[in-house]
Amino acid sequence: MRILVVGGGGREHALAWKLAQSPRVSEVMSAPGNPGMSQLGRCFPISANDIDGLEALVLTERPHLVVVGPEGPLAAGIADRLRERDTPVFGPSARAAKLEASKGFAKALMARAGVPTAAYGSFTEPSPAKAFLDRMQPPYVLKADGLASGKGVVICETRQEAEAEIDLMLSGRFGAASSSLVIEEFMTGEEASFFALCDGESAVPFAGAQDHKRVGAGDTGPNTGGMGAYSPAPILDESMQARVMTEVVSPTLAAMRAEGRTYRGVLFVGLMINEQGPRVVEFNCRFGDPETQTIMMRLKEDPLPQLLACAAGGLHGCKRLERFVDPAVTVVVAAKGYPASPVEGGVIDGLDAAGAVKGVQIFHAGTAIRGGRLVAAGGRVLNVSATASSLEKAVARAYEAVDRIRWEDGFCRRDIGWRALSRG
Repeated sequence: MRILVVGGGGREHALAWKLAQSPRVSEVMSAPGNPGMSQLGRCFPISANDIDGLEALVLTERPHLVVVGPEGPLAAGIADRLRERDTPVFGPSARAAKLEASKGFAKALMARAGVPTAAYGSFTEPSPAKAFLDRMQPPYVLKADGLASGKGVVICETRQEAEAEIDLMLSGRFGAASSSLVIEEFMTGEEASFFALCDGESAVPFAGAQDHKRVGAGDTGPNTGGMGAYSPAPILDESMQARVMTEVVSPTLAAMRAEGRTYRGVLFVGLMINEQGPRVVEFNCRFGDPETQTIMMRLKEDPLPQLLACAAGGLHGCKRLERFVDPAVTVVVAAKGYPASPVEGGVIDGLDAAGAVKGVQIFHAGTAIRGGRLVAAGGRVLNVSATASSLEKAVARAYEAVDRIRWEDGFCRRDIGWRALSRG
């Protein structure tokens, strides 16, 4: 079979890397891909958000399955367009992708379905938004309603900060994504990421992980797209995953079907877990980044059959895919200035030496080839993933590999996995 992976980040590189190992796959193509993905198969210089260009590519290359990585093209209707062309697509329709594309929609649906989440309000004008703060205790959680590349959440410690942020958001801080905003109660507990595969009728648990969203050590500083991740997540044991399937995934999918928004693909549930149980922080309509890199490192079985079942139906009766016992960790190496103003263009060397560390795989995220050299071309540039017999050893391997990379403009957090490691 021939597979097309849409996207060019670390998540897409990890998906392509795993799919290329399938005995059923003869070729993995990517659009636009990246220098790492080009080592797996042909890359086409078509943006993931170029729906017309992707449609033309599919009509020319005729892949047997299209796997869509980022949320943008899903919200824009790429899955609908390709299904009209009788092409199997792993990913939800635009109507179903609204579960991520609009936080206000997601919160309202959870309220109707009885899914546990934080108290909230949705606003398009500053005055009622500021008045709503009277009903909350600091810190205040403000979220751009639309897609903001994982950066549209701001936590304000004081009322003054929150009111200033309301003005910034509604005046266009995140462009059209923050023309509407959601204000939420601040939830306490431990965050985790849970993934379930869905074919519109049935759902199968896929994996759990934890990521580090803040740019600084100790989970401090601005939110980013993710500075690292590890799997498994101790907080998401089998009993907790069963609760998430029963209390969150099943009622959400049922509510979506009832509204004519049948959901196919992966449902990514961002959770806050405490002694009362799981509550939903947010939904995403695609695999997480960098959680996917750790999950693919641990996946023992070929995921292709279940991805095909999500696209065409047939998940009912499928069991959860088997994974390796060894844990995995991913350390994101980002460009200085990320997430505000990352420095681009710096030459990167030493990847062969880094990849030679036992148990390590390097996934490209924001790289390019210029003048025959590998250079930084984004904020999150490289993902250094590692497995070992323990999380502590996997972390050590990942940082050993990071230290072999020569790139003067790069930085990473040095405490990835700290929460799980602190459990002893």
